[in-house]
Amino acid sequence: MIFNVLQYLENSAKQFPDKIALEDEFQSVTYEEYVGNAKKIGTYVTKKVGGITGKAVAVLIDRNVKSICSFMGIVYSGNFYVPIDATMPKERIDLIYQTLDPICTIDARNKEKESDSDSTVTYTDILENGNIDEDVLQNIRNNHIDTDPLYAIFTSGSTGVPKGVLISHRSVIDLVNSFDEAFGFEETNVFANQAPFDFDVSTKDIYNSMFVGATIQVVPKKMFKMPKLLVGYIQEKKIDTLIWAVSALRIVSDFKTLDETTIHLKNVMFSGEVMPVKSLNYWIDHVPEARYVNLYGPTEITCNCTYYIIDKENRLENDQMIPIGKAFRNCRVFLMDEKNQKIDDTGVTGEICVEGTCLGLGYWNNEERTSAAFVRNPMISAYESKIYRTGDMGVYNDKHEIVFASRKDYQIKHMGHRIELGEVEVALNAIPFLTIACCIYDETKERIVCHYQAEEDCKKNIVMELSKKLPKYMWPNVYVRHDEMPMNKNGKIDRVQLKKES
Repeated sequence: MIFNVLQYLENSAKQFPDKIALEDEFQSVTYEEYVGNAKKIGTYVTKKVGGITGKAVAVLIDRNVKSICSFMGIVYSGNFYVPIDATMPKERIDLIYQTLDPICTIDARNKEKESDSDSTVTYTDILENGNIDEDVLQNIRNNHIDTDPLYAIFTSGSTGVPKGVLISHRSVIDLVNSFDEAFGFEETNVFANQAPFDFDVSTKDIYNSMFVGATIQVVPKKMFKMPKLLVGYIQEKKIDTLIWAVSALRIVSDFKTLDETTIHLKNVMFSGEVMPVKSLNYWIDHVPEARYVNLYGPTEITCNCTYYIIDKENRLENDQMIPIGKAFRNCRVFLMDEKNQKIDDTGVTGEICVEGTCLGLGYWNNEERTSAAFVRNPMISAYESKIYRTGDMGVYNDKHEIVFASRKDYQIKHMGHRIELGEVEVALNAIPFLTIACCIYDETKERIVCHYQAEEDCKKNIVMELSKKLPKYMWPNVYVRHDEMPMNKNGKIDRVQLKKES
């Protein structure tokens, strides 16, 4: 029985001790070294905090092997890890620390800094001066259960205070089992990690590769600013599996990087935002042998709850939406209307709700927000069954697959009409001469503002294209061109910044 993610790591270390498990631009570790480094960290943390378990340990992260080894070391200590990007504004970091109150901090950055605080230690110092106490670590393992917290990732909060989504071992084990059943990764796979470690997309790289004994290549951040180098890196490292944010795949398609270069991949999976069909079709045209998968799910339900394997034979048109598909095994995903009734009919929009082992433990030290988001299933009265209300709206197509419609807060009332801004965005992103576009609603001036990225101002041409697809009341009132659309640290369009500009 698997009840601790470390069992995956240890099983792979027994099978492939000398195989490269993790590699970044500065160093690599084998599976045997991976376990040894993690156990040193686990022993250090345990002794430093006096054997306390179930608490938060912060990790100052970089795109490197040291960060991942630190995570697993914290797991050995019986505590949960919290990735912290030290390049964030100090005010946000302070808010996270106030909420988190970590018992210890490990500095795993490439350029570690010695701290005056007794609670902070560098990764290098632990490895150089630490040791492994197997008895201590085994005692911790003997007292572990699968609902113990594994990690927390902080997301934006509507009140301005970041929320720490807490995920258990059991939920990640469920995720790995679901991916194995649906996709069947192998030890020969080489994963290219793109997502920052404080973004839950990276969870899929870390644990799916660990499960099968595969290799992770941590792609240097600079590569995503130079698409030709990125594609060359994929070739050089013999990478065959991408589980990336949509924006990272768009970098390659937007710059037409594959027009002159050939790469071979087995898996191309994407999530985080709606993938423009024109970008997807570009990838299919140039890497036709790959399996393409649209993944959906918020951080609160352990990465993903649904998937849709792209049918490459029956290509979607640019103005169609890619379905988010069906639920993974052991996960229930359904649509619910405003009266808390389940929707089964096609073409009826409802909120996407999720039930199952995938649900997170809630928000760390925030009972009010937890009880508001993780609620009792209103359709079950005989016992308490929790669901997570995603705030996303969806609809069933004629195959009873869920299609993402829009965010609940993207539905607006404009000029007497109820409008889904997501529908407007699909029409905009189907326009060939636009790189990417999104819509913001300016409530004070009651206008829809279209922000778009293109080589030149093309408002008239945009309106002409929209007139073929949307009624006039759905057209944006204002058009703002960007040389480059602002993106947030997780690679999504920075709608908060655009809202300020609108």
